[in-house]
Order: sequence, then C-alpha cells, then structure tokens
Amino acid sequence: MDTWSFFHTCLVSIWLHRFYIYSAIAFGISLWIVIQFTTTRTKRKGEKSHGNPSSPEGTADKLGNGSAPPQAQEVHVAGVKIFYGSQTGTAKRFAQALAEAVTSLNLPVEVINMGDYDPEDGLSEETSSRNICVFLVATYTDGQPPESAAWFCQWLEEAANDFRVGKSFLQGLRYAVFGLGNSAYVDHYNTVGRRMDRWLWMLSASRIMTRAEGDCNVAQSKHGSIEADFEAWKGKFLSRLQALCRGEKKPCSGKCKKGKCKSSGKQSKESSDNEHRTSEHENTEAEELFETSSEEEAGGTDSVIDVEDLGNIMGHMKKAKREQELQEGAAGAGSKEEAERREMITPALREALTKQGYKLIGSHSGVKLCRWTKAMLRGRGGCYKHTFYGIESHRCMEATPSLACANKCVFCWRHHTNPVGTEWRWRTDPPEVILQEAMEKHQSMIRQLKGVAGVKAARLEEALAVKHCALSLVGEPIMYPHINSLVRLLHQHGISTFLVTNAQFPEEIRRLEPVTQLYVSVDASTKESLRRIDRPLFKDFWQRFLDSLKALAEKGVTYCGESSASSLTLANVPWHGEVLSFAQELARLLPEYGVACEHQHSNCLLLAHSKFQVDGQWRTWIDYGRFQELVREREQSGGSRSFSAAEYTARTPAWALFGARERGFDPLHVRVPRRSKARLASGC
Repeated sequence: MDTWSFFHTCLVSIWLHRFYIYSAIAFGISLWIVIQFTTTRTKRKGEKSHGNPSSPEGTADKLGNGSAPPQAQEVHVAGVKIFYGSQTGTAKRFAQALAEAVTSLNLPVEVINMGDYDPEDGLSEETSSRNICVFLVATYTDGQPPESAAWFCQWLEEAANDFRVGKSFLQGLRYAVFGLGNSAYVDHYNTVGRRMDRWLWMLSASRIMTRAEGDCNVAQSKHGSIEADFEAWKGKFLSRLQALCRGEKKPCSGKCKKGKCKSSGKQSKESSDNEHRTSEHENTEAEELFETSSEEEAGGTDSVIDVEDLGNIMGHMKKAKREQELQEGAAGAGSKEEAERREMITPALREALTKQGYKLIGSHSGVKLCRWTKAMLRGRGGCYKHTFYGIESHRCMEATPSLACANKCVFCWRHHTNPVGTEWRWRTDPPEVILQEAMEKHQSMIRQLKGVAGVKAARLEEALAVKHCALSLVGEPIMYPHINSLVRLLHQHGISTFLVTNAQFPEEIRRLEPVTQLYVSVDASTKESLRRIDRPLFKDFWQRFLDSLKALAEKGVTYCGESSASSLTLANVPWHGEVLSFAQELARLLPEYGVACEHQHSNCLLLAHSKFQVDGQWRTWIDYGRFQELVREREQSGGSRSFSAAEYTARTPAWALFGARERGFDPLHVRVPRRSKARLASGC
C-alpha cells in the first residue's frame, strides 16, 4: 500500500503542475531551434564570403573569374564554346561576332562548325569542363537543319530518344540556344533550334538562359531584323555570362525546366516534373518578348505555371487587352480592318532597301533604275526584251506594287530581306498613288543622269516619257489586290506592261486583265526540285504551279524561257553554249516551237510558237501602238472585245534572230567591253 500511495501521490503532483512541465519542454525545443538556425546561418555566411565581392576575401573577384589567388578562388566559368550550323553564313557570322564579344571579357572562346565536331565524344567532355556551350543554328528547307549541322542534330535526337543512353548523359553541361529562322514558314519556324533545345534538356543539360529566336522575316521580327534580334540576345547573354563568372545564380521564376526546382518558394512535384512545358514567352518586362521555348511550349498545351508567376502573367494579359481595346476604339468602325493591318515596309526594311538603291513608294511598292536603262541612254545596247520584243530599254520603268513574295528562291538576288507571305495581309495603297509616285521617282532618277559621261541628251529627253513598265522589280506583283486597276492605269497612260509571276497564284492569273506580256517563271521541272530551288511557302505549291501553267495556256500568250545571273557563284550559272544546247533540245522535243531569238549577253534565248512565224519570218516584236488600240477597244466594248497576241505582233529584225552574227546586240549601238577601252561595232 505504501508503494502505491507514493506512486499515486507523484502522479497527482505531476498532473497538478503539468503546465509548468509543458512550458519547460516548449522552451527547450525553442532554444534548440534557435541554436540550429544560428549555426546554419553562420556557416552559410562563411561559405559565401569567399566569392562575395563585398567581403574582405572576395574583393578581388570582379567581372570575369576574378584575379584572386588560385587557392582562394573557385573558377565558375572556364571558357565559352560557340557551335554554329549555317547554310548561308549568317549563323557563322553571328558566332564570330559573339566570340569577339566574349573575348573582351578575358574568357577563352572557341568557335566550332557543327560539321567538324563529333558530338558523341565532345559533348560528354563538356559536362565537367565548366565551359558554357552556345548553339547558333539555322532552320533550312522544310524545317531541316543546314547540311553542316545535319549529323550533329541527328546524333542529338537519337541520343535523347534512345533508352540505352542515360537521361543524365549531359548532366553538368551548361548551354544557351539562339535559333535562326523565318516566321513566314509557319509550320517550320525555328524548328531546329527548338528541337535542339529540347534534346539537350532531355539529356539533363542545364539552360543558363531562355532560348531566343531570330526572325529573317523583317515584317514580323521583334527588333526589325534578324541582326537586331541577335544583338538584343547577345547583350543579355553577356550579362548572364558575367553573372555566372561571379558565381551568381539566377533567381528561378519557375522556368528552370529540370528536375526539382532549387528556388525558394513552394512548388509541387507535379509542377517540377512538367516544368519543361511551361510557356517561356510569358516573361516579365525585363525579359525580351522575342524569346520563346520549345515546340510544346509554343503550342501552349498542358502548360503549368507557377503561382509566383501568375500575378505577372495576368498583369501582362490585362495590359495587352486594354491596349488592344484602345487601338480598336481608335480605328473606327468603318476602317477597323484596314487600320489594324501593318505596313509591309518596316523601318529596318526601308533602310536596307534604300541602301540598295530602291526608291520606295507608300507602304509596299518600289521602283529602281535598271542597268540596261543606263546602258541604252549611253547607246551601249539594250536588254533581252529589246532583242526579243522591241522595247526601248531607256524608256522602261522597272517597278513593283508588292515587295512581298510567296517563295524564297535560293537564287534570289534580293538577299531574302523582303517580306514573304501566302496572302495579302498588309495595308493597301491605291493604284493611282503607286503609279504617280513611281513615275515621279523614276523621272527623278533619270534627271540625275544628266551630264553623266556618255549619256546622250536626245535619249535622256526620251527617257522622261515612260513607254514601258516591267512589273518585275522584286516580289510577287500579282499579289497586289488592285493589280488590274494598276494595269489599266498604265495602259491609259500609253505604257505597255510586262508582268512576272512565280506560278503560285493560278486564280489571280485567270482574273488578270490583258497585259502586254505575261511571264511565268519555271525554275524547276519536278516537285522535289521546285521545293528545293524555290522554297515555296504554300503546302500545295506543286498543284499551284501546274494550275498556273494551265492558266497561262488558257490566256494564249507567248512562252519565254530565261536563264540569267543570280546571287549564286558563277559556278552555278550555265555557259551560254549549255543554254543554247538545252534550248535546241527542248525545241526538238516540242515540234510546234522553234528558237526564234538570242541575247548572248543575258545568256538567254527565246522559244516561240510556230504561229508567230508568218511566211517564214518570225514576228516576236510587239506593235505597242496597236496593242494600246486593242486595249481601248476592249474597254469600250465592256470587255466583250477579246484579242490575241497575234493581233499586235511585228516583224523581228534580222540582227535579233537566232543565228545572226550580232548574237542579239543592236548594231545601232556600240559595245563597250568592261576590261578594255577598245570600241567594237557589234556584240555586247
């Protein structure tokens, strides 16, 4: 009983003093937490002081990797390796420019052509090299990589999707990607850069910054040109590189794309696992809007957004919505659609074309002085149209109502700086304004030649009265919505029309009112070769090509095959003898056609239908006065009066015929060889 009484007394005492006991336990736990927190914080401060510029030990660690003694400094960035995959040289040029900028930071840098690099052996070494790897890669035809980067991309794709290759194969590799593409190719825009970025991530490589994309389409480029896009990204990359050299880590905003997020703040495991699908283009104002993420991110499917980012994103969306409402309100109900359309000629494009000698008209047209115009003003010969059709080159105005095109031909001499598209989506200028300004600017350029050595005063006076208009300067003239009105205006002014189209708008060809001469460019003979050479935007480009030829046949106009110089090297241009042999073989296979004329200097020949050979004499020249009469008769009849090309032909002079000793050079002119001062009586 005594033992039980003692035990009972203790229990009662503990129960009565339980609050004191609880308080003591709570105090002890709190004291332990405070001690642990203080110890951990002190330890972290000690570790950071070695790399902190504000600490006594870290004052020497500045922009690059610092200048502190090796034993006291950790090297965060050993160097930069810049990989490029280029088809036309742009990516290579960007790589060299970036290398110069990195060199100024006193960092080792190496520029590497992907075609000369073995990714299987080389990339694995970069996982522990402390280098930063930069990938500048272009997207070429059909979303494929350039030839020099084909193997690199193939290996990377296979490694990323091969279960035998560990998913952590490139863990430790730090990288950045800048893609080069053209947004006009909607289905393939920057696909190579996007895929490379995704494949590297799938192999556990770490982005040091969001992928960026340069756009060759100046009408859509965020900064006006791909060069400006690159410069904007380069500035951000260099800033990020400097931060990495100092050992700084970029605060995560839910876009780390890899494993578990290391940032402070809560994030669910589901968000971490699916982070690579986050839409990176929803950045804060501090990050450029031209940056985008992978294909899945661009699509926006199954995107996961951090709660921390939600406020910024919603703020941007509300701001954009308010701005859009204000713009719509200002546009007015009557002209809302037209007001929302942007001008085709951006400031960057205007500057580039002006430097190339173009005189721009309104928001989408242009005019330029042809070199053959200058040549005939000096009596030095005319272009092939003079030989084939009898135009006066010094009275010809070369213009276009549309700088845009639906192709990006590999031989284009316009350097692919012009807008491209499959439909007209820009602000439209009236044809009256285009014609008036074109005439004024053309005449102004003619007047500037007054007093130039060799220019004949009589021909200069004639040149001020435009007689012909070649709608072939650049782009696709037939895309202009009011092309028929413009053609009618030219005819009303007594100006003949030579219109060139790239065989991608068959219905527009059918709707086209009579022009003096209609050209359809035939650049290839098969679907695959046309895809590679013209690089068309339309998915049904081959059917459009065939339909355009059918539409041409329906109009019953003359066919002219031409091979002229291009921006490719001379090795790609056939010799005149080769063109001649090809034309003769083609004429042999087409019994109803014959080789009518030759212009050796332009490296081309004219194949004409036998209906233009009357009484054994070719009639490929045009009676321009008669053509204008026929056009007026058609207009007076309300369109019921139709006419054919045979009704306004003229006899081809002997010197222009194929086989003549002049080889297409007008004997009334004087040949002036480029490399000799000797003056010859004929030829070019």
